[in-house]
Amino acid sequence: MIKNKKMVKGIALAAMLAALAAGGTAAYLTDFETATNSFTVGKVDIELDEPNWKPDDNTKIVPTQVIKKDPFIKNRGINEAFVYLEVSVPVRNVITAAQDGTRNALAKTELFSYTKNKEWTQLERKAIGQNMVYTYAYNHILKPGEKTTTLFSTVTFANIIEGQLDTQQLDMPVRAYAIQSTNTGEDKTTIPEQAAAAYQKYVNQNKGLSGGVTK
Repeated sequence: MIKNKKMVKGIALAAMLAALAAGGTAAYLTDFETATNSFTVGKVDIELDEPNWKPDDNTKIVPTQVIKKDPFIKNRGINEAFVYLEVSVPVRNVITAAQDGTRNALAKTELFSYTKNKEWTQLERKAIGQNMVYTYAYNHILKPGEKTTTLFSTVTFANIIEGQLDTQQLDMPVRAYAIQSTNTGEDKTTIPEQAAAAYQKYVNQNKGLSGGVTK
């Protein structure tokens, strides 16, 4: 009997060890962590300013008059951006005079001229209605809080012969555009080249919308 009891105990102990061994193969040391990655969407926001433009001072302009007009852009957003200025110069069929007073033939003439700042690159020149529309890209990526140089400082009224445009209102609108500089410049080398590629994307994205370019 004693021998049988020992055998039973031995069998029971072996069964317990087998159960523990089986349980051990199914148990793992485990742990986990959760990482919450928060993203804040960026914002492109620009401001167009012409601090020296005084509309009340330019209601009686005369031929060859030099007028203060100095558009520039400030980046008020939180993202770097390519920025652009678009200038619509009125065009009329008029007679002008040369510097010595000689009358030129009747011709379509841009009524205002200016000297572009070297920090800007012309992208387009196209006739739209009664305007010649110029589009310029800034030669640098504009960082938040920064502002561009002025596109020009003054404009000069054409030397037209009197009696052709008397009392007419002549508009020369300036518009500003911006697009994020990240992932929009393609694989172009220079900033103006990148800005030109991004500008085409801006045009495509804003067709028919209020932010679209002049057409």
